Amino acid sequence: MEHADRKAVATWLLTCCALVFAMVVVGGITRLTHSGLSIVEWAPIVGTVPPLSQEDWEEAFHKYQQTPEYQQVNKGMSLEEFKGIFWWEYFHRLLGRAIGVAFLLPLVYFAVRRRIDRPLAWKLIGIFALGGLQGVMGWYMVMSGLVDNPRVSQYRLTAHLGLAFLIYGAMWWIALDLLSPARPVGNPRFAGLKRFAYAITALVFLMVLSGGFVAGIRAGFAYNTFPLMNGRWVPPELFMLEPWYLNFFNNMATVQFNHRLIAWLLAVLVPAFWYLTRRAAVDPRAQLAAHALLGMLAIQIALGITTLLMRVPIALAAAHQAGAVLVFTCALWVSHELRRLAGSSYRSRLPAAQMIGNGQHP
Repeated sequence: MEHADRKAVATWLLTCCALVFAMVVVGGITRLTHSGLSIVEWAPIVGTVPPLSQEDWEEAFHKYQQTPEYQQVNKGMSLEEFKGIFWWEYFHRLLGRAIGVAFLLPLVYFAVRRRIDRPLAWKLIGIFALGGLQGVMGWYMVMSGLVDNPRVSQYRLTAHLGLAFLIYGAMWWIALDLLSPARPVGNPRFAGLKRFAYAITALVFLMVLSGGFVAGIRAGFAYNTFPLMNGRWVPPELFMLEPWYLNFFNNMATVQFNHRLIAWLLAVLVPAFWYLTRRAAVDPRAQLAAHALLGMLAIQIALGITTLLMRVPIALAAAHQAGAVLVFTCALWVSHELRRLAGSSYRSRLPAAQMIGNGQHP
């Protein structure tokens, strides 16, 4: 690919990343305001148009009144109150549609103009397929709250959140690839740091999933003390459910404990990683990424603690969800920088004759 093409495609992908970031934040607010079950139908095309007349609004409200959430939680809600929750869910779905269009149309343009090569095109098609799956997963999640229990399944919520992060991470990584290709032959002394960075990134993603379960069963409204959980490091309710494995998904104590435990691990591992990057004298760009990861993790932990102590106010909880995306962004960034420096995956692909001709040992 030409340099101009690489830059254009990377700019497009970074724009899509910004849209997905907004989607995650709006999705969090939609959940926190209990707006996610206000639209009871999935109409990807027709649903783009909101209610326009009084009759349309009354029809949408009547459908909502048949749901368990209205009957068990919001009985007696007025039409104006319904509009308040409707608009959050509508905007969330509209943003999802906008992301689909913002991704597909430029993809077709770049492909038709042959500004992307075939391997990259297949990667981008895969990301688009994940986006379609995300839309289906979103409706599958909503369906779980329209039957008997006026809450969506924590399993489906976590899958929905995890897919959003995978889509975001894939676009961010490819954009970094286009802007900062790996070196043909890197420095093997950075290989250990690269693996450390990959492990931290995986742990951050695991923390995101654990946060999905915290949100799904509203575990943030329990044990609103720190660093102890109601006076205990390990709450006695940790394994109160049978069979034991259900505690990891359904027990507020266990779910919140696991989320805290992962945060503690990152609070130890990320500063250690940062110190090792300083000692290894990585280049300024990789060091900047390590600084960003350390600083963003500190902010995210502070946001998490404050959100917990204040019993999950919407503004702080939304900021905490946004912070999770930024920590994930920084972890991927530093991983990519160290991959670029280590370059080990590229060395073995060079033909032996070419390596010798370049003064390298095969």
